[in-house]
Amino acid sequence: MGTALVFDEEMTRYKLLWFDPACVIETPERLTVSHEALVRTGLAARCVPTPVREASDDDILLVHSKEYLEAVKKTPYMTLDDLKEFTLNYGDVYFHPNIYHCAKLAVGAALQLVDAVMTGKVRNGMALVRPPGHHSMRSAASGFCVFNNVAIAAKYAQQKYAVQRVLIVDWDIHHGQGVQYAFEDDPSVLYFSWHRYEHQEFWPKLRDSDYDCVGKDKGAGFTINVPWNKIGMQNSDYLAVFCHVLLPVAYEFCPDLVLVCAGFDSAIGDPEGEMCATPDIFAHLTHLLMNLAGGKLCAVLEGGYNLTSLSQSVCLTVQSLLGDPPPRPTDLQGPCQSALESIQCVRSAHRKYWSCLQHAVQRPPSDVSTKLEAHGEARVSKADLVWPQPARHLPPALCTAAVIPEDLLCPLGCFRIPREQRDVAVSTWSSLAALVGRLQRNEIRNGLALVSDVSMAMAHVFGHTPKQRVLAVCVGDTEALPGLPEDGKTLTVHFSKEALDKPRCKYYIPVCLKKGLMQAACSLLLPLSYQYDPDLVLLTRVPGSHMDQSEWQQLVGLLQGLAGGHVLVLIQEGEKALVGPTASSLSGSPASSPGPLSAPGAEDIEALERLKYRLTTDWKLLQTSGEC
Repeated sequence: MGTALVFDEEMTRYKLLWFDPACVIETPERLTVSHEALVRTGLAARCVPTPVREASDDDILLVHSKEYLEAVKKTPYMTLDDLKEFTLNYGDVYFHPNIYHCAKLAVGAALQLVDAVMTGKVRNGMALVRPPGHHSMRSAASGFCVFNNVAIAAKYAQQKYAVQRVLIVDWDIHHGQGVQYAFEDDPSVLYFSWHRYEHQEFWPKLRDSDYDCVGKDKGAGFTINVPWNKIGMQNSDYLAVFCHVLLPVAYEFCPDLVLVCAGFDSAIGDPEGEMCATPDIFAHLTHLLMNLAGGKLCAVLEGGYNLTSLSQSVCLTVQSLLGDPPPRPTDLQGPCQSALESIQCVRSAHRKYWSCLQHAVQRPPSDVSTKLEAHGEARVSKADLVWPQPARHLPPALCTAAVIPEDLLCPLGCFRIPREQRDVAVSTWSSLAALVGRLQRNEIRNGLALVSDVSMAMAHVFGHTPKQRVLAVCVGDTEALPGLPEDGKTLTVHFSKEALDKPRCKYYIPVCLKKGLMQAACSLLLPLSYQYDPDLVLLTRVPGSHMDQSEWQQLVGLLQGLAGGHVLVLIQEGEKALVGPTASSLSGSPASSPGPLSAPGAEDIEALERLKYRLTTDWKLLQTSGEC
């Protein structure tokens, strides 16, 4: 289906016409360097070019007032002095005779992207737009933003395509108060924002940006604010928030469309964010969101003021949208103490709204997030911020290989590894060894095999990967696992409805759950997997598994963000019906939505939280609470 790229050079044709130290960083080059990087790396050529259009008055009035729109309409005819005076009505924004035209194009670009995704012309896409939008409010420009591109896109999708539930993920370093205000009483839109806050000392300095602002009336619980109360946040902090807050809630919410306020001032080197997360993390964040809403994801550019990290982050986001596996994550430890405090506060504030958080540790009323004296930690020296150029990763020409019987139709998008004409069992192991060899040589990205005995097949794979770190994820009620290495070369996570052996070492983790496997995948399996950083993911399934097809496909999709996409799936005979759906997910097709997840039993959630707490000594990415 492809990935749309929406861009028009016309949106570079306005700039600051007078000196304003607050606005000098918002330049036309932000757009040009981003697009040039996509062209230079060949990513633009792989996308589906999608033209922009001007938004109509009716489009803009979905979010903004008639009076505000009429006021902005007059700006093309204003003198320089008139523009300066008009700007004084708003905060941290500037106007130019061409900005009204560009702002209409920015909104129109977001709507064109929504049209392309919702009509099935493309699977997903990115709109490179300017001016940004997430700060603009119903009757006010703010923070470089004239019209609220993403908020209008959400309303438009609901009105034109009857979209029932929209997830808006705002990873810009500033709080998108305009988006929050547009939907704070609307339970059909889940708005998630992390943002530099520093106990209300960082712009826009709003009390409404703190963790306990969760929405109003029927929309209570559908606004999730994660305040960063110190600078220097790293990849681990961003991943921890996704795994322990956003993803569990998003799967419970079950969106029909995902919109991303893609601001890259949260990347390393940015003068506004002063954070230390490297551009490659955005490839992972994008990948994790692509499994939601049947893959319908629209990313719209917001901030980003370091032209180097901005262009790198845009490229890595588009690379993931195109289906390329994210690069291997680097230097993942546990979240820092300040991030843990924010995570704990958010989970506590939302525990009464979301079943997946109902056993979150509750913060005392005198929460650290409201204490200004906690501020004042050492700042990061900008001179120390050096990061490598992201490595060019060329995925294998062949995506998915399959070891399946000759009488079974080879799924679309796969190629069959032929079996030798001899004993069937011997031939299967020989073909499996060939498949593993191709994975190791990066000749294929991933593979699957239908085997008579999963345990024997696992042992066979371990025997052919002695120098690789293998993440083994086992789904099903079986205790017949092979002798597992305990030297750190294999991390095994075993999901079962039945009680399993107690952990033999830190590298064997049994998980007994009757319901709630997707929640466990988000908040337990992903943090473990990212911190372990495997060379190969081995996913196995035996008959009797209590994970339905859609959840299984979600799991297959999520795990492809690891190990450079090298995932090997072993399915035991008796589960032939899953070969096609598994191959589809491995080949990059979006996983079908599991629907709104039924609430896991309190016993299961409590058991999961206890298990995570026990494991935090060895696996720091599982931490969700700071010191009280």
